[in-house]
Amino acid sequence: MTKRVLISGAGIAGPALAHWLHRYGFEVTVVERAPRLRPGGQAVDIRGVGKEVVRRMGLDERVRAACTDTRGVSYVDSSNRERARMRAEMFGGDGIIAEIEILRGDLAAVLFEATRHGVEYRFGDTITGVEQTRDGVVATLDSGTSEAFDLVIGADGLHSGLRSLVFGPESRYLRDLGHLLAFFTVPNRLGLDHWMTGYAEPDRSAVVRSIRDNREAMAMLSVRGDRSDYDHRDTAGQKALLRKHMRHMKWEVPWLLDQMDNAADFYFDSCSQVHLPTWSAGRVALLGDAAFCSSPLSGQGTTLAIIGAYVLAGELAAAGGDHAIAFAEYEKRMRDYVTANQKMGADNAKRFAARSRFGIWAQHQMIRMLPHVPGKALIMRKMLQVINGIDLPDYGHLPATARS
Repeated sequence: MTKRVLISGAGIAGPALAHWLHRYGFEVTVVERAPRLRPGGQAVDIRGVGKEVVRRMGLDERVRAACTDTRGVSYVDSSNRERARMRAEMFGGDGIIAEIEILRGDLAAVLFEATRHGVEYRFGDTITGVEQTRDGVVATLDSGTSEAFDLVIGADGLHSGLRSLVFGPESRYLRDLGHLLAFFTVPNRLGLDHWMTGYAEPDRSAVVRSIRDNREAMAMLSVRGDRSDYDHRDTAGQKALLRKHMRHMKWEVPWLLDQMDNAADFYFDSCSQVHLPTWSAGRVALLGDAAFCSSPLSGQGTTLAIIGAYVLAGELAAAGGDHAIAFAEYEKRMRDYVTANQKMGADNAKRFAARSRFGIWAQHQMIRMLPHVPGKALIMRKMLQVINGIDLPDYGHLPATARS
């Protein structure tokens, strides 16, 4: 019997899961609170075995065509003089700048286009209630309707509404890493050519990278803080917080602060992780940041979402839709991999923003010396062990009843 699955969230994890479920013959509906796909956003990366999942999806060519093609990063002083640089190929395409680096909105668009003909998308709607029965789940939607599904999956991000409905308030599960980040599009005033430039002062930093064949740039501003410092629904308050902490910074920061009000894609949030004892409750399961956010500082959030979608759909198909078996196998296969990536994210957070000017100088020296350090191979090997630390199951034997 065909299983009806409702997915909350049309970012990356949701459409990736929809892709695989549709291929295995599930009837899939995706609801998304936003009225349309969200453009722009931060540059996200697909690393390690995540690249193999994209290849198995048949989307490798389309994803790579939309990549930022960032070739390296320079770290500069207040006069824009370069103090250190790192090229993208330094860690074989899986380093700070990945071989597959793409704007979040561009990746979401690729996944949407690949699934929209076989998956029902409902924008401007969200799940407001969930009632589980022996035979299914009745979901109440903000649009006023109630519908029955066999399964409901939350792929609606760090501040997952479905997670709050089923698992309780997010305060139980979110752990802050001590940093606040903002992203928004700006003109390519620096004339960057497939390049990224960063400037830091103690406890705060600004990064600008060229995007869309250098026609525009993406800014990232960072200050120390946590969720107690702001309301994630108050955009004006978030911008005021950034101005308060960054108004005396040098380099291009005053201009970047002026650009915030004109940015249609302004995004702001804490660097936080989600730690849940289990990712399912009855017929409801969580995926991606809603289940196991590793924070932007891990560089692995998108990879975890794509691999998690592949595993969750594969296990549901292998179990013939038996959610109890599938959810248990999904967690068994993913848990250690998620834990290792979250640890890497937490470790990166400790080094992300120097607390003093000497610390910034030391970071620049380390970056300059890195290509010549004998231990570089060991650093790379440890990082790749985390990135590739999952045996990717082969679900190729499962019947594909639909082709995306």
